[in-house]
Amino acid sequence: MQYSHTQHGRFHYGLYLTVAATLYVTWLIREQPFPMYVVLASAAVMFIFTQAFHHLTVRDEDDCLAIRFGPLPLLGKRIPYADITSAEPDRTSLIDGWVVHWVPGRGTTYNIWGYDCVILRLNRGTLRVGTDDPDGLVEFLKIRIPERGSSH
Repeated sequence: MQYSHTQHGRFHYGLYLTVAATLYVTWLIREQPFPMYVVLASAAVMFIFTQAFHHLTVRDEDDCLAIRFGPLPLLGKRIPYADITSAEPDRTSLIDGWVVHWVPGRGTTYNIWGYDCVILRLNRGTLRVGTDDPDGLVEFLKIRIPERGSSH
């Protein structure tokens, strides 16, 4: 069984509007080169972030679970199935945030939109993976996570 699921966020729409507004400001101050280049550079950075955090894909890569933001793959993580001790559906809280956050006592969260997630207990720590398919991801992981104490 293979697994691949992409969740699309909504924040990028606001970022596209911000990029458009920043480009408009750049056009308004085109007579002032230094401020124009600073504003233009900030528009470029916002556009890169918009492309980097448009969606979150979780997929099986044979021996590990891959988590990738995209379509511009700036951030991602690969978790070997051997490092996952359990997986269960959960909900993130506002403190967990979106994109990638680490919160003391709660672990790391990879999330693009919403509060549904799968909490992965790892050999070292906890990882929350935001998804709009928590039941499907948990069902898949129960097949892939090696049983502890078994001899394979």
